[in-house]
Amino acid sequence: MSRSRIWSFVFVSVVWLYWPSLHIGAVGQITHPAEVTALRSIKNILIDPNQNLSNWNRGDPCTSNWTGVLCFNMTMDDGYLHVRELQLLNMNLSGSLSPQLGRLSYMKILDVMWNKISGSIPKEIGNITSLELLLLNGNQLTGPLPEEIGYLPNLDRIQIDQNQISGPIPKSFVNLNKTKHFHMNNNSISGQIPPELSTLPSLVHMLLDNNNLSGYLPPELAEMPSLLILQLDNNQFDGSTIPASYGNMSKLYKLSLRNCSLQGSIPDLSRIPNLAYIDLSSNQLNGTIPPNKLSEDITTIDLSNNNLTGTIPVNFSYLPRLQRLSLANNSLSGSVPSTIWQNRTFNETERLILDLQNNLLSNISGSLTLPSNVTVSLQGNPICSNASLIQFCESQSVVSNNQSSTNSSVDCPDQSCPPPYEYSPTSPVSCFCAVPLLVGYRLKSPGFWDFLPYTRPFEEYLTSGLLLNIYQLDIDTVEWEKGPRLKMYFKIFPVYIENEPHLFNGSEVLRIRSMFTGWTIPDNEDFGPYELLNFTLLGPYKDVIPPSSTSGISKGAVAGIVVGAIAGAVMLSAVVSLLILRLHSRKHHVASKRRLLSRISMKIDGVKDFTYGEMALAT
Repeated sequence: MSRSRIWSFVFVSVVWLYWPSLHIGAVGQITHPAEVTALRSIKNILIDPNQNLSNWNRGDPCTSNWTGVLCFNMTMDDGYLHVRELQLLNMNLSGSLSPQLGRLSYMKILDVMWNKISGSIPKEIGNITSLELLLLNGNQLTGPLPEEIGYLPNLDRIQIDQNQISGPIPKSFVNLNKTKHFHMNNNSISGQIPPELSTLPSLVHMLLDNNNLSGYLPPELAEMPSLLILQLDNNQFDGSTIPASYGNMSKLYKLSLRNCSLQGSIPDLSRIPNLAYIDLSSNQLNGTIPPNKLSEDITTIDLSNNNLTGTIPVNFSYLPRLQRLSLANNSLSGSVPSTIWQNRTFNETERLILDLQNNLLSNISGSLTLPSNVTVSLQGNPICSNASLIQFCESQSVVSNNQSSTNSSVDCPDQSCPPPYEYSPTSPVSCFCAVPLLVGYRLKSPGFWDFLPYTRPFEEYLTSGLLLNIYQLDIDTVEWEKGPRLKMYFKIFPVYIENEPHLFNGSEVLRIRSMFTGWTIPDNEDFGPYELLNFTLLGPYKDVIPPSSTSGISKGAVAGIVVGAIAGAVMLSAVVSLLILRLHSRKHHVASKRRLLSRISMKIDGVKDFTYGEMALAT
């Protein structure tokens, strides 16, 4: 065998044995190189004063736990790991969004909510065809919505609310057949609502309030088969009327068109079987209030600040869930039907507010006795000239619908539960001291005016959705904001287990967090869409960050492959070296011997020959 053939054999054998480690070195950043480059570009144009992304300079995104980078837990067909989610919620980031986001082509969730990011939305996001959740709300983004977003075939939710987005709604959004949530309120979006959106089969929430929309209200929106909430408050549909077809929205739960410069009459909404919330206030609506009875699910009717005439219809009576009826600042006349509050049974959490100020009302028909849970305001009406009815005309204190926790752990010694530990006020175990998760949460379009009667149902809804016990939840504060939106802060406590730490383990923290950030908690009509404001981890939880999943090959297995390959290469090198020395010692023999030697096979006396299969098995 010639020396050149020997060295060829050595090279092939060593490369073959070393290949796993060489492949891991080449592919084995593990994450796809294009995505690694994209993530570094994303970081480079973000300003990160709190150094939340400082570990993005080290190692591999998917195997080094880059903050906020979550990857699929197995390699794709190309042999690489890919980014599944980018979770950068509430990190005090500024700067802008990089067009390189479009290179994260397997990503399902993009979440940069509640930062200070400015600039425009990169059109390259339209390249991420796998994207399901686009969560950009609570930033300072400007410019128009890219047409390219309308071609994302798997998009479930688009949240761009509370930015400074301008320009029209792209007509390409008509292609978003899987999208259930348009949350685009509190921007500067302008122009006409495209009537073509009526063909969207899956849309359940259309929140476009507090923008600069104009034109007319498309009658075609009544054809949307799944729409539950239509919220368009504070836009400028000058001179437009409310289409009569809106009375045919069979699934509608909430209709809110406050302060939209609307004219004409109120359509008959009695055919909507589960309608719970109507707000048509602060327009120029005229004519009479339709006489037909509304859904028994109705909680809120606000028709104030219009030009309505006629009488208060009896259809507002016998509505068992009604919390607030506001007809103030119109030109309604005649009597107030006391049947609105008569013959209704209130529990201790329920109340009814009737705001009928500044009309032309002259009398109350029926009983003048008010249940303690009912407040009627009639200031500014002729009825107030009747001394016997003066009780209805006195200045009323502002009725607040905010609330705070009344739970407390009495008779528990403070010194036995130092921060960040707290007593769980709702635990069945007395004075259970544990470390809770702190959550900021907001209902973006609830279907009620007063939360108090819904407190227990909300606790049941949220804990069942999170697969927790109801006593693990402690609602701390509840506050109504403009919208109206309901902001709350609550704590989630671990379950008491004897002789176990009073903590959530890391996997449970991440499970709960991912249910909020992935919107896997089922929707509820009463509570409407929600958003996560913060998920605060203190004390023993502070280092629990969303980890990246690793590939199907563990780090231990990778290390074993590398070590095994090196050991095998060393053994093979030793064998081959002996072979070379043996051949070299014979180089001075006669030519005939040399020619004979040159024809010998790989079979060497005293050395076992191995098949390829045996070598592969051994290494």
